[in-house]
Amino acid sequence: MPLGGRRKGAGRPKGIHTKHKSTVDKAALRAVLQGEVAKEWTPMIQAQIKHAKGINYLVYRQKKGGKFTKVTAANAEALFKLAEAGREDGGVIVEVWEKEPSTQAFADLANRTIDKPAETLLATLEGALTIELESRLKAGRDRLAKAKRGDGKPRA
Repeated sequence: MPLGGRRKGAGRPKGIHTKHKSTVDKAALRAVLQGEVAKEWTPMIQAQIKHAKGINYLVYRQKKGGKFTKVTAANAEALFKLAEAGREDGGVIVEVWEKEPSTQAFADLANRTIDKPAETLLATLEGALTIELESRLKAGRDRLAKAKRGDGKPRA
């Protein structure tokens, strides 16, 4: 059968450039995603830079339970209003926590900005590998010579 076992005319017609529906769907989704990411590009870059430098954030801890909670803008306003009113509601301690700078975030930014450095692979060869390979080659050559001569004696 021609065409690798397929009947003639099976498959895509030659010369017509068409795409599968799944490929078209993926391209459309990719375009939507790229548009959404592009809208938030600057804040995401700034967040990545902040992460590379290290991040400071507020937390508060209830005196009774000892549970830590990260302070958001809404929480901060509520906490300050309670403090101004003199209410403690079991006591709250506000602390500043620091997150160490991320070398991974810095490396990622650097790779995207000034190209990723070439990764080199260092390999060492052992002498035993070379000797084993040479002995296998010699054995194969001897078998070939024996088969050609037919006398069963390998050359010295």
